[in-house]
Amino acid sequence: MDCYFAPMEGITGYVYRNAHHRIYHNITQYFTPFIAPNRSHKLTSREMNDILPENNGEIPLVPQLLTNRAEDFIWAAEKIQELGYDEVNLNLGCPSGTVVAKYRGAGFLALAQELDRFLETVSDEMQRREMKFSIKTRIGKDSSGEFENLLAIFNRYPLEKLIIHPRIQADFYKNHPQLQVFQEALVRSRNPVCYNGDIFSVDDFLRIREIFPDLDMVMLGRGLLQNPALAEKIKAFGYEAATEKQRLKKFHDNVLEGYRQAIPGDKNVLFKMKELWHYWGENFADEKRKKKIKKARSMEEYIAVAEQLLVGN
Repeated sequence: MDCYFAPMEGITGYVYRNAHHRIYHNITQYFTPFIAPNRSHKLTSREMNDILPENNGEIPLVPQLLTNRAEDFIWAAEKIQELGYDEVNLNLGCPSGTVVAKYRGAGFLALAQELDRFLETVSDEMQRREMKFSIKTRIGKDSSGEFENLLAIFNRYPLEKLIIHPRIQADFYKNHPQLQVFQEALVRSRNPVCYNGDIFSVDDFLRIREIFPDLDMVMLGRGLLQNPALAEKIKAFGYEAATEKQRLKKFHDNVLEGYRQAIPGDKNVLFKMKELWHYWGENFADEKRKKKIKKARSMEEYIAVAEQLLVGN
């Protein structure tokens, strides 16, 4: 079973990835938070830093692009290939209102003809460059009925993999994934299909695997943020429950140190760490200390409370 780490904007950048890759295992590929190339054909310093080889070491990384202009995608893919990457991913899944309003991410799904022309141009260029091309998508913008036509479009082009989050854009992360639509994709797709959506535990994974016994790829997002060892648990690769808390502590310390080196000012680092506790906090029942983390105003105060939770004092 291949397990992919889904991109999460503002969270799974190179600092987080490096810490995770050092401590946990069984991630086949990490996907970057999206890069949004524009007509100026310049990457921001944040975007460039996130994909620089020296910031990612031996991490198996796939840069993700968010655009609806083929020329911008091709320009960015060329820059990415020059850095040594052999695969690029197109984001057709982001449900954010500001993204969708510009017909990017899941908003691009509403423009089927334009999407088809985009993919024709991009696919030809990726083949010419001998570069792998994958897509992460939702099943429609306003209705799952859109997916039949979308899948027919995807089937016209050779993809490394088609990662499907079986929700529509309007769902955001509410409602349940539409598994029947995913089943149809598994049967009818000419490209390898990966499942993404609501896998928060091994039981969730086993339920999905029972429904789709031929499935051999899953992408993990929020569940992997909540439990960094989830991919290991799924494959039982060197996983020891007794050491889970110690490893989470080590992971926490790696992330914290990485942010303190990369981000100026403890206030900004503190904001990033509190954001992660939105997910990590699900592993702890101590509501009093979790509230103290949210209210911490200094790094010293934060570290003291986090130590109590992670070490168990």
